[in-house]
Amino acid sequence: MMRAARVLTVTSAIIAAVSMTAATADAASTAATPTGTPIQLAMIEGMSGPFANAGAAVERNLRLGVEQVNAHGGVKLADGAHPLELVVLDSKGSTEEALTQLRAAADRHIGYILQGNSSAVAAALIGAIDRQNAREPDNRALFLNYSADDPALTNAGCSFWHFRFDAHAGMRMDALADVIQRDRSVKKVFLLNQDYSFGHDVSSLARSTLAAKRPDIAVVGDEFHPIGRVKDFAPYIAKIRESGADAVVTGNWGNDLTLLVKAAREQGLDTKFYTFYGNSLGAPAALGDAGVKRVVAVADWHPNVGGAGSDAWYAAFRARFPAAQDDYPVLRMEMMIEMLAAAMTKAGSAQPVAVAKALEGMSFDNGFHPVTMRADDHQLIQPLYVMEMDKAGTPGVRLDNEGSGYGFRTVLALAPAQTVLPTVCRMKRP
Repeated sequence: MMRAARVLTVTSAIIAAVSMTAATADAASTAATPTGTPIQLAMIEGMSGPFANAGAAVERNLRLGVEQVNAHGGVKLADGAHPLELVVLDSKGSTEEALTQLRAAADRHIGYILQGNSSAVAAALIGAIDRQNAREPDNRALFLNYSADDPALTNAGCSFWHFRFDAHAGMRMDALADVIQRDRSVKKVFLLNQDYSFGHDVSSLARSTLAAKRPDIAVVGDEFHPIGRVKDFAPYIAKIRESGADAVVTGNWGNDLTLLVKAAREQGLDTKFYTFYGNSLGAPAALGDAGVKRVVAVADWHPNVGGAGSDAWYAAFRARFPAAQDDYPVLRMEMMIEMLAAAMTKAGSAQPVAVAKALEGMSFDNGFHPVTMRADDHQLIQPLYVMEMDKAGTPGVRLDNEGSGYGFRTVLALAPAQTVLPTVCRMKRP
């Protein structure tokens, strides 16, 4: 019965979304069709290799944003309306290949670079774009970051040419720690992260934040593993069990998270997972019943946030991408495209310098998710939600993830002002 009720709810929502889409299409048909030269956006992401599924999910979300902008008349510039065009470049999950693809984008004079699935790659791209823009002022580019969460990217390593549309690791850890602070059953924590800049950030942030909010908690393990290369996490699960940890804190994402939680389920590890991405691709299905009330995640949005605007947006995504395996909507990616288009229209130009200045300080509200791009460091300030995994149909979990039968309920909702952290950015502007 529970499953049938969910199907009816989602079906009704999708019917409503399709009706809404049809109405939008009718309205859009009366608007000017964007006939100008397309404004190209280069997505540089791992479309092959161990994180190809994450790259494909990013492409779906960005493509939805591009389609939405174009359906509403595109970008309005002085010479008319221009459509956006997404150009997908495969980095194969490699920093070196990402830099090669950046050069290819520069050769094509593409002014907008989109990436996020690796802070190490993001840092390399930012450095290369800084050099390119100084060397070739007539061929400048902006870097739009939707997921690379290393705090340094909008702190000591900030750049005028970089805008981050995700909450950084410090903001996410702060939100998770608010929930851990209230969970008195947690006495011992094991830290397990990928061995690169972001994973080390999560580890150090967990230590400092927990020391401030729960000084009674002991960190009983702090392990790093090669990113994208571990096929069997059983040895790590054994270490966690041996440590006596009540909870695991991890910033793992992609297959590194999926394989970790699969190993936990297979070995019957009875501990809580406080994650940055526990609601991500494949994770809820991998955990199954073992994740119920034991996996906690933090995100800028999730399908059970609720409200008419949120429900309609999610239903529209599902209408566009109905396959269960494609059910991974990331609101900030679509909003990033809409904010970029709004900045171009505001500037009356698609030139990166003018668009960057229009983005600085911009407030944007889609009706249910108000955000502001902080001018000081180009960090988006937005709501954050900490959520707990449970079976679909239980209170607060109307909808599941990827047809798995498991979804998330909100346990803590933070308004934008509650997520703000200070920055040490000293930005050099052109």
